[in-house]
Amino acid sequence: MHRLQDLFFKQEDNSPLILFRILFGFLMALESFGAIATGWVKNNFVDTQMNFHFIGFDFLQALSGTHMYYHFLLMGCLAIMVMLGLWYRAAATGLALFWTCAYLLQKTSYNNHYYLAMLLCWVMIFLPAEDDYSLDAIRKKTRKTHVPQGIRWFFMLQLLIVFSFGSIAKLYPGWYHGDFIALAFNHRKHFPIIGPLLGNHQFQMFITYSGILFDGLIIPMLWWKKTRKIAFIGLLAFNLFNSVVFHIGIFPYMVIGITVFFFEPEVIQRLFFPKKYQRYAREIPRILPKFTLPLFVLYFLIQLGLPLRHHFIPGDVTWREEGHRLSWRMMLRSKAGQLKLKVVDPKSAKTFPIRHSDYLSPKQARKVTYQPDFIWQYVQFLKQDFAAKGYPDVEIYAVRSKVWLNKEAPRPLIDSTVNLAEVKWNYWGRNEWVLD
Repeated sequence: MHRLQDLFFKQEDNSPLILFRILFGFLMALESFGAIATGWVKNNFVDTQMNFHFIGFDFLQALSGTHMYYHFLLMGCLAIMVMLGLWYRAAATGLALFWTCAYLLQKTSYNNHYYLAMLLCWVMIFLPAEDDYSLDAIRKKTRKTHVPQGIRWFFMLQLLIVFSFGSIAKLYPGWYHGDFIALAFNHRKHFPIIGPLLGNHQFQMFITYSGILFDGLIIPMLWWKKTRKIAFIGLLAFNLFNSVVFHIGIFPYMVIGITVFFFEPEVIQRLFFPKKYQRYAREIPRILPKFTLPLFVLYFLIQLGLPLRHHFIPGDVTWREEGHRLSWRMMLRSKAGQLKLKVVDPKSAKTFPIRHSDYLSPKQARKVTYQPDFIWQYVQFLKQDFAAKGYPDVEIYAVRSKVWLNKEAPRPLIDSTVNLAEVKWNYWGRNEWVLD
């Protein structure tokens, strides 16, 4: 244990952390302002009657009307302050809080990079990323050049977990038979230049199997000095390809940014901060509290546990979705569905037709047809809506619910005999009204 502590707290150049702070702040600002410019905020918050928040966080409510624009504007400004290292701790804390709220308030547009960004936002609060090349360092007239190498370990292990679980999750028939890639690429055959290639079956199968190998091997190859350069080139090509084809926001660039921690700190210093040590009479270390190492271990135990939790829930996670999120199950399946709900007032025996377009945005209406937790939340919303109209005891049934998973034939998803208005959501276990 003492040997591990010595290694964890061993001092090294802080250039990778300084560079990542700049890249991270820039990307988070780009994501925040871009969410407004592209209409993402409008589609997910402004033009919606309800939000599919993470279950258990009902106390969080989106700002009304156009006020969510101010939420994202402020978040972008805080990200710029992180990038510049201006009042860094306060800015990083604000960014973490604002981003976490935006993340938990809606999952209609769930992406793994939102989850990764949330984790990094909270971790960056506690890292001394403002020690140099920051406005705080200039303002305080104090600069530090070194940090414990355990900080670099954190980012390397985090990326190892992301890609390793991403590779493992692909080891199921819907992926290795090429179903998902074929469906995803065939919808993009109209792309200029690369469209014909995306529609080619041999290329689709190449991407299918190389995707498993890439996710499983790329981080070990980055870790090993002899393969690091070729791995970095491969990572660049892979992430730029994903960015062009799948339009997944800042995630590819965030991954590229994290790779700075795989290179020797001296290499990053020479490439990006060549005049760094001309300004120092002596090197000043940065000391972290001793309890940092136990927290580091606990964090990664949780990170290992969350992606494994679906193995303790009976049923296929790809179909049932229980344990799907927070598990690095990235771009694995194509799903579509149909859902018809029946609302019955038992006192008057009245039956009320439900049109999803009266309550949901087009994207929400698509998601609610095949995601069980969306269906449950939608039913709770309808139950409250009918109670406000004078029908406090309505029963709600899924009279038709079928889902297409990849290229499989459609199957029923929800038990049509269950009154969904009465069921409770079991977040950590199996919900028996969801059919296998």
